Amino acid sequence: MIASNQKRSIEIQYLENILPIANDGQDVIEGLSSTPKTIPAKYFYDAYGSELFEQICLLPEYYPTRTETEILQQASAEIAELTGVCELVELGSGSSTKTRLLLSAYENLGQPWQYVPIDVSSEILKESALQLHSEYPHLSILGLVGTYEQALLQLPASSLPKRMIVFLGSTLGNFTQEECDRLFNEVRDILQVGDYFLLGIDLQKPKEILEKAYNDSQGVTAKFNLNMLSHLNQRYEGNFDLDSFQHHAIYNQNEQQIEMYLRAKQVQRIQLKKLDLKIEIEVGESILTEISRKFNLEQMEEFLAQHRLKPIKYWTDEKQWFGLILSQLKES
Repeated sequence: MIASNQKRSIEIQYLENILPIANDGQDVIEGLSSTPKTIPAKYFYDAYGSELFEQICLLPEYYPTRTETEILQQASAEIAELTGVCELVELGSGSSTKTRLLLSAYENLGQPWQYVPIDVSSEILKESALQLHSEYPHLSILGLVGTYEQALLQLPASSLPKRMIVFLGSTLGNFTQEECDRLFNEVRDILQVGDYFLLGIDLQKPKEILEKAYNDSQGVTAKFNLNMLSHLNQRYEGNFDLDSFQHHAIYNQNEQQIEMYLRAKQVQRIQLKKLDLKIEIEVGESILTEISRKFNLEQMEEFLAQHRLKPIKYWTDEKQWFGLILSQLKES
């Protein structure tokens, strides 16, 4: 507990690892042992990786953040009016920069309410929670440090009549179809009938716009990609040489997704001691570190409805580069 009083509170909880300890790093072993090699995108986000992603969101080439911000500026008051006072649970809150537009709309309702930010970075979560608590007089905060999966499995009951799970940004695009289906099932299972789900999705657009967004001129995305190897080195006693890899991002038109790789510049023998893993990487061999799928708005509405999440309204920008969908859990 950071601080509390009778009317408002601010608390940070570290979620328990309720998954078997033996599974820690198993996804790395499987990914690096497969053909082609992969590393799960969650390993981007150590403390430095989270900082780099915040920098990426400010880059001129990276349109998703500013486009979604533009939509939230127009839609937040209407969203708050549609749902009324409720508990906001945000998956991957980061610094909550964009979310402030939404938070301000709920604060303007003039009633006590609660925000539950969820992030793997405890440093960013604590800093933003303290700042938000000082800015919004009606707000209580319960920050949860952990993954989406941990949070959705351990989310405590809401003290308010309604809850809205918020998933902003383009993070859903990092999920395969199977993972997306599992996430929506988990969201459906944690919500009560009448609760809400607010989802941000990156929409399909020309290849040149997409590839520029993931190959920025300042090289911040390249640092973000390479930092994944540093994270694995620290976490699992690895010997990845970051200078021996280069960042590479392309748009796969057939799959309608950005694919981000780390391409080896020389032959390497990699060891992750804590995982008892040894692999060889050839010159030119690539490790897939992220996919970023681009969606069709109408198809996503249909997909949500299949999970009993009935779309109420959607908002988009003038160029239709990004979409925001508000849905509500309906009875089966």
